Amino acid sequence: MPEEFTDTPLLTARFDAALHYATRHHARQLRKGTPIPYAAHILAVASLVLEMHGDEDEAIGGLLHDVVEDGGGRDALEEITREFGVEVAAIVAANSDTLDPDERPGWYQRKRAYVDAFADKSPAALRVSLADKIHNARSILTDYRTHGDDLWARFGQGLGLATRVYYRELAAAFERERDRLGPAAQPYVDELRRTVDAITAMAETHQGPDSRTLFDA
Repeated sequence: MPEEFTDTPLLTARFDAALHYATRHHARQLRKGTPIPYAAHILAVASLVLEMHGDEDEAIGGLLHDVVEDGGGRDALEEITREFGVEVAAIVAANSDTLDPDERPGWYQRKRAYVDAFADKSPAALRVSLADKIHNARSILTDYRTHGDDLWARFGQGLGLATRVYYRELAAAFERERDRLGPAAQPYVDELRRTVDAITAMAETHQGPDSRTLFDA
């Protein structure tokens, strides 16, 4: 099959600048418990956003989605607004657990608030969030298959119950919002559910049934 081309590329010099900004910000950061440069994650998120037919603002949001939360704070958000626009900054803000990394609430409070805000997130922000969570869930599943329950030590949560509950909450939240995500993103909602269910099934094999299914159950 011949290659496809376009006379109007979706990605411009703005994307190139955002990629440089993101890789510079995360240059010394590694994925939890691995030697993998954090850039692998932001590249994967941007890739998944584009596969969902996201526009350039969303792809840039994918590259920058962790800049504020991972130390940049409100100063970084203001810089992103100046350099890449209000729409990108809104996507980044919606995908940040906190805008003040030095004053962040506890883990449960942050994750609960993140899920509870889904109905107020824009479709663009939801697509970036979905891409982020799919890549994280895939990585968890792959490493769980490789390392077994030793995996959970990198999250500092014992045998990982809190993480599994959170990802089940995320899968359900995306399912509730699937119609707003657009047709190209909906298969990825199903992909997240399959991945989360596979993590749950593996945990049941290793540990028995989880004592909790969701935040309130």
